[in-house]
Amino acid sequence: MIKVEGLTKRYARTVAVDNISFEVEKGQIVGFLGPNGAGKTTTMRVLTCFLPPTSGKASVAGFDVQENPLEVKRRIGYLPETPPLYPEMEVSEYLRFAGRLKGISSADIAKRIDEVTGRCALGDVRNRLIGKLSKGFRQRVGLAQAMIHNPDVLILDEPTSGLDPKQIIEIRELLRALAGEHTIILSTHILAEVEHTCEHVIIINKGRLAAIDSVANLTNRLRGAEAVAVEVDAAGGQPNPTEVQQRLEQAPGVSRVVMKDSKDGRIRFEVESLQGRHIRAELARAVVNAGWNLNELHAVGLSLEDIFLQLTAAGQGAAEENRKEGEPKQ
Repeated sequence: MIKVEGLTKRYARTVAVDNISFEVEKGQIVGFLGPNGAGKTTTMRVLTCFLPPTSGKASVAGFDVQENPLEVKRRIGYLPETPPLYPEMEVSEYLRFAGRLKGISSADIAKRIDEVTGRCALGDVRNRLIGKLSKGFRQRVGLAQAMIHNPDVLILDEPTSGLDPKQIIEIRELLRALAGEHTIILSTHILAEVEHTCEHVIIINKGRLAAIDSVANLTNRLRGAEAVAVEVDAAGGQPNPTEVQQRLEQAPGVSRVVMKDSKDGRIRFEVESLQGRHIRAELARAVVNAGWNLNELHAVGLSLEDIFLQLTAAGQGAAEENRKEGEPKQ
């Protein structure tokens, strides 16, 4: 649905986006992450035909952003970080205006307004002035205008900005409901949003692509070793935490055991394996053979925050090394 090949965007001597390539399949929700100034917004502006690329190609639904910008715009709904709203207009009046701009016929516009106000929970405020709404409701109106023409692709820049926790959950559920019929690129600084909503992530750093994969695959790629949470208790007695830790450390393939908690006879550990080893079966065998109850045993993944920090820190280090290599020797 979205295809980017060798995309580069320069501003004078500044390279905002540097030769990135990726694809997003139809119906996917993809998180687009990166530090401030990484090139996320520039990439989204190229995809939405607000900016031409310096070199490379980008296409949406088979239409090139330079050769067929009008066809691309017909298939995209865009919510920038600051929604493009008119505070003196009522919600339904604004959505009617946005819908007519996007080519919706007079016969269909009322139906589309009803659908998007319902989906974005705007029914109670549809006749109120936008300028009188809270920031959270204004954000919903911005999302409704992006959806009004039922586009194939939604590109959303910080869609939950300003929303309270209940509204954030509602927007997450809405985005998940839209997946399948819409392809969604979600740019956000809130990593929990991506973990709860997105199937894949694209991480960009200093204009270059740092990673594109599922969170689970990135975890395995970066860690390279298995991490397992274990909870043990005694059958009718108190296990000695030191004894349990020593027994776990002796299991084949284990590199490190860290006690996390001990309460009411239940002891929690995080156990890391040697590189490339799978240790869950060995840990279960060690606990059961010792006569203890095994309450919990499951893999522990890296958080998206850990992944993000590792990849962006690695990119910064490489950029610094490249800069030093390019400097003349003293």
